Amino acid sequence: MVRPRSTSTACSTSSRCLRDRGSAGGALTITAPSLLTRIGLSSLNTPRIGYVSPVPIIYVTDPGDTRLADFRDLTDVQLRRVLEPEGGLYLAESPKVIARALAAGHAPRAVLLQPKWLDDVTELLGRRQVPIFVAEAGILEAITGFHLHRGAIASMHRPELPDAADLLRGAHRVVVLEDIADHTNVGAIFRAVAGLGADAVLVTPRCADPLYRRSIRVSMGTVLQVPWTRIPWWPEGADLLHGHGFHIAALALADDAVDLAAFARDAPDRVALVLGTEGDGLSHRAIRHADTVVTIPMEHDVDSLNVAAASAVALWALRQR
Repeated sequence: MVRPRSTSTACSTSSRCLRDRGSAGGALTITAPSLLTRIGLSSLNTPRIGYVSPVPIIYVTDPGDTRLADFRDLTDVQLRRVLEPEGGLYLAESPKVIARALAAGHAPRAVLLQPKWLDDVTELLGRRQVPIFVAEAGILEAITGFHLHRGAIASMHRPELPDAADLLRGAHRVVVLEDIADHTNVGAIFRAVAGLGADAVLVTPRCADPLYRRSIRVSMGTVLQVPWTRIPWWPEGADLLHGHGFHIAALALADDAVDLAAFARDAPDRVALVLGTEGDGLSHRAIRHADTVVTIPMEHDVDSLNVAAASAVALWALRQR
């Protein structure tokens, strides 16, 4: 819980508290790491009890405030897909995802939130000098372009991607995403990777951005936990995998495909599972550079599963026992 530094009578409403905090320079006293304990991230570097945090808190009444550029026009997917990578940022939506981003060591740029989330998010930020912009729901919607159901969103500095060779060196199960365009599918695949114990994700140059807001949200923040990076397209990507001892298994419909269960029974120690884009599936080049083509047997005239669902089935079958 967070209380104003002043010893005056407690605020009766969130808006009044915000005005009082703004006039006091935003000095807050952190009294307990309640949110971190609730979401299982209490090991974060949180301030000691009684620590006075000089976090700048700004109450926003003008949606056109130029300081809010990181959060503007979030529903314009084409624009954001260009602006965010080029600007070196990504967005973490909800206090839980913000906490996961901080736990991953990512640095925040700014936070935009509803008044009721001020205490929890200030607690998460601890000693970090990050501006917190606070606004009522209608103002938030005018800024972002949508109703912010989860009440808080942070712009984060985008971390540098690790070298692919470093990720592969100690890995045994990796997933390769070839040109998957849908951010929802990318996020769901990352969640499957995290939940089913694969070691890393490699994405081709034209694959959707795993750090796009929707990908992170659908992944439940696991995009921020699973090691991932980009790799060259084929044949360079295949050469990289083979060079680190990986058997490339392409999940695809093909006449010579092997039943997934049969492949999983005697799967090699190191497997790179390659998944293709929605609709068209894997490219001919990806299949040509695979060591094995595997398929999930289907029934009732259904030819295949959605790529995210297929990834979960395949990763469960290939999990190391």
